[in-house]
Amino acid sequence: MADKAEIEKGVAAHGMWKARLSMALETGKSDKSIDTIKVDNQCDFGKWLYGPSLTTADKATTHYKIIIDLHAKFHQATGHIAELATTGKKEEAKKLMAVGSDYTTLSSKLTNAMMDWKKSLA
Repeated sequence: MADKAEIEKGVAAHGMWKARLSMALETGKSDKSIDTIKVDNQCDFGKWLYGPSLTTADKATTHYKIIIDLHAKFHQATGHIAELATTGKKEEAKKLMAVGSDYTTLSSKLTNAMMDWKKSLA
């Protein structure tokens, strides 16, 4: 069953990626493997999205379908930036993270979609 608390935790966790990517830019290292970052079913929110607690009806909603798509794209983009940051391509990574970039737009879309889903729940 869709759960407001799980969605809130997901918003917070995904919001932390900007800080994690900034740290990767500073240190050249990531606390997660790039392969793990790039997949959308390894974070706690992704495990919940794909897990058994959501019903078939939850997974049939427009909210779920939008979030599944945005969440997967977010992880791919985050993994790409982390890969650049940890392989000496820091300037390219910084450009991808800049205000108004596709990454920041995608991140905002994901957050907004998650908040819309949360608001839709009784």
